[in-house]
Amino acid sequence: MATMVNTVTGPIPVGALGRTLMHEHLFIAFAGAEYDPLAVLDRPAFIAEAVTRLVELREVHGVRSFVDPCPIELGRDVTMMKEISEKSGVHVVCTTGFYFEELGLPPYWRARTVDEIAELYVREITQGIGSTGIKAGAIKVATGAPDITELEKKFLAAACLAQRATGVPIITHTQDGVGGPEQQRLFADGGVGAHRCLIGHCCGNADPAYHRRVVDGGSYIGFDRIGILRLMPDETRADNLAKLVRDGFAKQVMMSQDRHCGWLGKYQRQVGAAEQAEMDRLRPLGKWPPPYSYMFTDFIPMLHARGVTQADIALMLDENPRRFFAAETLPG
Repeated sequence: MATMVNTVTGPIPVGALGRTLMHEHLFIAFAGAEYDPLAVLDRPAFIAEAVTRLVELREVHGVRSFVDPCPIELGRDVTMMKEISEKSGVHVVCTTGFYFEELGLPPYWRARTVDEIAELYVREITQGIGSTGIKAGAIKVATGAPDITELEKKFLAAACLAQRATGVPIITHTQDGVGGPEQQRLFADGGVGAHRCLIGHCCGNADPAYHRRVVDGGSYIGFDRIGILRLMPDETRADNLAKLVRDGFAKQVMMSQDRHCGWLGKYQRQVGAAEQAEMDRLRPLGKWPPPYSYMFTDFIPMLHARGVTQADIALMLDENPRRFFAAETLPG
């Protein structure tokens, strides 16, 4: 079993993680945004806002740790993560690994071999990211839809090599609520234990049979886009999560929101005039981007209304992340 986990401020005992949000983001910047003259980041102001939001999570909702699985090419800035962590008192875990083919995978790394990509991942876990000395605490894997591409399979194979070499767990992105069981098969082919993998964004699929396939495969399942209503109503997420709990799978569920505090430039999709106006209205009120507290103020009460107990919530937010990073096998 693992006893320590890398955070951006240094390794901590796995038992010190406490209440953990397993899939959130502080800052995102899609490749190319740096060339937009209108895309400007006020770094001190952003850091101050992020600190305020994390302090609220810690003081009001008891969150001790925050996993930011930002892919390497999506503006990952570990020095900024470290400053935010130090000022907020919240542990932040960063990751190594790239995004999926449609929206990521830089040309330079597409040309590298599996071994070369794995070497980068291992270096970022064991020696540090660039010259920062900050070490990744997990590996990020991402696949698109409707199928996993051959290029994505190469990066996934590299993640398997790095996982076996370092022992850190894998956190995944799935697109459009598909690909989870396929990721599991590729991890198994790569010699990675199912319990070392968190299959992300499964709440993007409304079919309970899909969720059952993932948990039966022995991995953790991510209901980690809570509150992103343009992708799925939260009522559907709550119904499906409550069903997993009733069926005895609370020990495999991770809850999070995939939210961000800052985004460089425009979104990677076109935003309509009405949606933009609403974002502009909410931003000066501190409500855009939406706060991380939503899961506690809005979604968990929806789960309680469906019979999910506070003990179940504690299992999903406190115990499951600890067990995941500790590499413990799932309870029978």
